Amino acid sequence: MKNMAAVVHHTLTPGGVELREHPVPEIGPDDVLLAVRGVSVCGSDVHQYHNSHSWRVNVPVVLGHEFGGEIARAGREVSAFREGDRVVSETAAVICGTCAYCRSGEYNLCPKRMGFGYGVDGAMAQYVKVAARCLHRLPKSVTFERASLTEPCCVAYNACVVKSRIRPGDTVVVFGPGPIGLLCLQMAKLCGPGRLAMVGVEADRERLEVAKKLGADAAIAGDPMTWIRETGDGLGADVVIDAAGVSQTLRASLDVVRPGGQITKVGWGPQPLGFSLDPLVQKAVTLTGSFSHTYKTWEAVLALLENGAMNLDSIVGAVEPLEKWQSAFDAMYSRQVIKAVLTPLQ
Repeated sequence: MKNMAAVVHHTLTPGGVELREHPVPEIGPDDVLLAVRGVSVCGSDVHQYHNSHSWRVNVPVVLGHEFGGEIARAGREVSAFREGDRVVSETAAVICGTCAYCRSGEYNLCPKRMGFGYGVDGAMAQYVKVAARCLHRLPKSVTFERASLTEPCCVAYNACVVKSRIRPGDTVVVFGPGPIGLLCLQMAKLCGPGRLAMVGVEADRERLEVAKKLGADAAIAGDPMTWIRETGDGLGADVVIDAAGVSQTLRASLDVVRPGGQITKVGWGPQPLGFSLDPLVQKAVTLTGSFSHTYKTWEAVLALLENGAMNLDSIVGAVEPLEKWQSAFDAMYSRQVIKAVLTPLQ
């Protein structure tokens, strides 16, 4: 088999994505050729489709960085995995391996890091080349459709568990009921907060109902300050997770957070701030950025998926074959579904 079907971002213009015949990847001695069984659509894929992204993309490139599958072939130096193994993959497709971050295990911060789907070919295809160091074994109880959400679960785990200081009894507010926000809500819930709120806008009403099902004590469309003033001592949230990706939510986060509290920003947004950060200083707030994930995060998340701690059925709204990629993208863009999953190989 020399060619395969793949969803290719081929030009930096709106709509510059199409299903194409694409060469099956050639693997090196430390790689595996992965037969993709499930790849979920990320908001970043949709942004690239509409050419509204704020990061560099090496076109042409196969989209897709949230995926799992079965090993079709392993390179001669790969000893930890073999043909037929069920695995999921991290997103740091290329790292230098020698910088201070790589050597200390923080390879997600490697200056030369390139990810699947924008830096190198991703997994919206029948096969993808993956470095064996990126792989994790998939528990038997986890389907490939749900396994494709391991990566966004890892993003949420890093934001809520690794980067944030959520303690039992804390008041926690999550802005943005998108896929990452709803997963952050679940991760925050596992940390044992005393009060947990999800905040969105009027257009998020349906997703806010999902947030209630996932454990939110309050699901607020609009200004959360009334809830904040009536909650606990009224001084604000101990931790705010900004998963909305627009500048205005950072401003709202500064209003909501209590003095000495923490804001963790995981949502991307290229807009300029346009407001003062003086409240950050006046309240002595800790502002933390959260990006990607590392090996330990993946192992922890896979354990959570294995024991059923994460509700992914409420997140996945569509499962489509690869050739229906455009309808899956459009369903996410129009907010008909929270998350769509493509199944390149059955």
